[in-house]
Amino acid sequence: MQLAPIVIFVYNRPWHTKQTIESLQKNLYADESELFIFSDGPKNALDYERVKKVRTYLNSLNNFKKINIQESETNKGLANSVIDGVSQVIGEYDRAIVLEDDLLSAPGFIKFMNEALKFYEENDQIFSISGYSFPLDIPEEYKNDVYILPRASTWGWGSWKNRWQTFDWNLADFNEFIQNKTLQADFNKGGEDLTPMLKAQVYGYIDSWGIRWSYAHYKNKSFCLYPVKSKLNNIGADKSGTHTARTKKFEVTLDNQLSSLIFPKKLCLDKDIHTSMKRFLKLSIQRKIINYFRYAHLLNRKTK
Repeated sequence: MQLAPIVIFVYNRPWHTKQTIESLQKNLYADESELFIFSDGPKNALDYERVKKVRTYLNSLNNFKKINIQESETNKGLANSVIDGVSQVIGEYDRAIVLEDDLLSAPGFIKFMNEALKFYEENDQIFSISGYSFPLDIPEEYKNDVYILPRASTWGWGSWKNRWQTFDWNLADFNEFIQNKTLQADFNKGGEDLTPMLKAQVYGYIDSWGIRWSYAHYKNKSFCLYPVKSKLNNIGADKSGTHTARTKKFEVTLDNQLSSLIFPKKLCLDKDIHTSMKRFLKLSIQRKIINYFRYAHLLNRKTK
């Protein structure tokens, strides 16, 4: 099996970075995988020492087939770093597995990702593969090892060149979208938080590649494929990262089995799993009120 390169984005969290890479080193096929690490530059003098510690650790690494480290002198920000870095690697290798610096992987993560990327490469219904799985209620009668959702994952994922490079990251059609409630309702089938996040991106409240990646799935009428049992756990929900708050909501038990999963050729959106996802990601009344007052005046200004 030809293994996809693994791309990791790091910044100023030495402990998180070490945990992420040490768990990856324990993966089956880690020593046969090529690793690309993109280290973003410090925003200010306070970040300099922590970025330096991360880079010192990175330059001590081994246990991979080949390690490529790119250290940015300036701070590009997470969104630009991911878009530029993934575009560079996936443009050369046609596929890639992507991680950020706060993800613990099960020993079978690399194996699962490569097998899924190979199996679904020609299936246009699948736009990306996720190694992380939400802690959802999976029906007992659901017998597949994987499921699909109309929402991208940013916590350990993979995709192909012919999906990644087709998308307009500048969102040229946003004004048309934001004036059409039907389009927004369709997009929000992936979670009612999606349209508010897309607004936040366009209006400059956040700098996110992830919400645009979910929008790419929606625009292409496609899905992200998830394992029923998660191959990743996020350790960054401790207020240490970009766009993250302290919460245990997303914690999962890692699937440490190494056996190959069974991939069905045809996958349908399971109604019960989809409902569980929408319930899990449902916005609170307080958040809905905040979003309404935050974006209402901006919407009127933008769409006159």
